[in-house]
Amino acid sequence: MKIDGQPYRTIWLAQDSFRVCVIDQTRLPFRFETVTLGSAEEAAVAITTMIVRGAPLIGATAAYGVALAMRADASNAALEAALALLGATRPTAVNLHWALARMRAALAPLPSPARAAAAYAEAAAICDEDVALCRAIGEHGLTLIAAIAARKPAGERVNILTHCNAGWLATVDWGTALAPIYLAHDAGIPVHVFVDETRPRNQGAALSAYELGGHGVPHTVIADNAGGHLMQHGQVDMVIVGTDRTTATGDVANKIGTYLKALAAHDNGVPFYVALPSPTIDWSLDDGVREIPIEERSAREVTHLSGLAENGEVAQIRVVAPGSDAANPAFDVTPARLVTGLITERGVAAASREGLARLFPELARAVAA
Repeated sequence: MKIDGQPYRTIWLAQDSFRVCVIDQTRLPFRFETVTLGSAEEAAVAITTMIVRGAPLIGATAAYGVALAMRADASNAALEAALALLGATRPTAVNLHWALARMRAALAPLPSPARAAAAYAEAAAICDEDVALCRAIGEHGLTLIAAIAARKPAGERVNILTHCNAGWLATVDWGTALAPIYLAHDAGIPVHVFVDETRPRNQGAALSAYELGGHGVPHTVIADNAGGHLMQHGQVDMVIVGTDRTTATGDVANKIGTYLKALAAHDNGVPFYVALPSPTIDWSLDDGVREIPIEERSAREVTHLSGLAENGEVAQIRVVAPGSDAANPAFDVTPARLVTGLITERGVAAASREGLARLFPELARAVAA
């Protein structure tokens, strides 16, 4: 995607060809800054503090974190230490553990002198594959948007609601939930996006709105609690969200508040789609509500807000009464029964074991075996 006319991915190698550059998403939308990572420890901090976030980008960053570790020390002990360090950063996003398992499989059989180069090559492959997967998700999602547009009077816009940020900032490029929207906009379909602010970190208001504005997609930021009202009044044609982990049976874990949007969509007959690349599927889990680990983040994310002050400085303010406790579960789980379909790189699947297995038979068989 482009920022001020310059194409960017969210992660790339520095000019020295070994350090790793990422966009600092904690500075957006008011400051565009990059961070250079020089060690596995710095990669782990970037993931934990959400300098990078979004399941696919977390996986890509972790892969490069392993590469940085192998450049410093390619021993078996160092490999296992890096995998453990990075694996402990975020519990919910399965792409993290998928990427680390892939790095272990690629590197463990190799002699130590060969590991660093192989690690960088494998991390680059993970990034390139993510771009291709997200582009394919966009193409399949585009057909859904085009079908809705075809049923409307000519020129009438398709209104899409999204929650959190599942755009190119959450992936290496293109995004998941936003990829179909970008392709629809580029194809000349009149689309408009209702962007949930997505408390407590406001990834919708800060990141999705930043992306959509940069691409020229018409959008309106709404309070998290406004979505149901809009659906009741026929102002939402479809919902598209991303996911950090999807079970083999089609339950989806996504940013907290997604479940409430799914309930509202179900009650009002609004199609509710989830966009995901196949590495986001956890084939080992059946019951998302009971089995997906939900990250509990700092209460400060709830009690404080960041914003641009009138003097042009980014400031933090407290919004919760002093002395009050705050809870901060970062994700919730939407049961498969509330999901209209799963938009994957191979097509749109029913949110069920059978639906996913039809598109990914080799992955389903591998787990069953």
